[in-house]
Amino acid sequence: MKLRRLPEDFRVTELADVRVAAGGNFALYRLNKRGIGTPEAIDVILRRWKLPRSRLSYGGLKDRHAVTSQHLTIRHGPPRNLEQEDLSLEFLGWCGRPFGPSDIQGNAFEIVLRSLDAPERDRATSRIDAVRRDGVPNYFDDQRFGSVGPSGEFIASAWLKGDYERSLWLAFAEVHPSDRSDEKAEKQILRENWGDFPECKRLLARSHRRSIVTFLADRPGDFRGAWARVNVQMRRLWLSAFQSELWNRMLAAQIRNDVSPQRLFDVRLKTHAVPFFRELDEPMRTTLHGQQLPLPSAKLKLDDGPQRDLAEQAVRDAGFEWRDLRVRYPRDCWFSKGWRNAVVVPRDLAAEVAEDELHPGRHKLTLKLGLPRGSYATIVVKRLTAEAPSSDFLNQPA
Repeated sequence: MKLRRLPEDFRVTELADVRVAAGGNFALYRLNKRGIGTPEAIDVILRRWKLPRSRLSYGGLKDRHAVTSQHLTIRHGPPRNLEQEDLSLEFLGWCGRPFGPSDIQGNAFEIVLRSLDAPERDRATSRIDAVRRDGVPNYFDDQRFGSVGPSGEFIASAWLKGDYERSLWLAFAEVHPSDRSDEKAEKQILRENWGDFPECKRLLARSHRRSIVTFLADRPGDFRGAWARVNVQMRRLWLSAFQSELWNRMLAAQIRNDVSPQRLFDVRLKTHAVPFFRELDEPMRTTLHGQQLPLPSAKLKLDDGPQRDLAEQAVRDAGFEWRDLRVRYPRDCWFSKGWRNAVVVPRDLAAEVAEDELHPGRHKLTLKLGLPRGSYATIVVKRLTAEAPSSDFLNQPA
């Protein structure tokens, strides 16, 4: 099975609740992009129109390896369109406030799975009805964890422990498979010369990485001060990734607690394997579909009971106590507060099988579905395509 063979094989359309009104101060746009991430697209827009970043607002990140559509606002933005090879910006009108995450109702997806052989095709299509009925675990998927390198360490984990040097090393020196060639070269310089920051400064080209190294060259040993100078948006993304990992651990423990083992199979995510369910009986479905889990944060006080015990144990298994889930320095980042559904049921899930024009003799499966904000269509794909071991569990006592 091949996913994302072409950018057009993964289409995402943001569904938003935003109204155009005369006299607003915020220009509303639709951003359409192909093969480029949201942060990179934003950089292009700011550079082309010579705007400060503070004037632009959007609701969420859309995948780089896809064709996507989303909304953004620019305070006193130009009432015109922007076009270039990999993105377009369509002016929609004016509104009275900046666009944000709360304006997103969900996302519509059209995904093409390619190069399926007959058993893969049959396995995926045979699971459609179960997914329509039971949904899938609402895990954060691998896109959330792009900052995790081969070490498996989360940058924010070292940060919360006060190991600022390790945080910097993971952020700027650890190699990643997706690094561009220039990034690989700069990271190699840092790994070979770590500690000799004047030499690193001499060898590195001008960049944010070099500005951090320059600070360390001028103030040897002040890793805490250097960390505070790392781009705050990057630090927030790293913190969010770690919080998402902790939430995934909580959900995995909850599913193992609520679903009989015969109905479970493990699927490997980037950071670890997590349980998925094949099918749910009515009591299990009622329990899980009504379940919400908290985003881990020391600011959130959980009531005594099984859910608190489960949540605290999942966080403890990651090397932390609940009280440790706070940012002590710098105080410009914090853990999000809120609750997330344990299970998500795709809306209007449809599947169509056809011959794959890119892989003669094999099949393609086109999926169409809707999901609420923050849920991952790739989790649905994994549920449909994972090679779960066969079992006659429905004939076994639950």
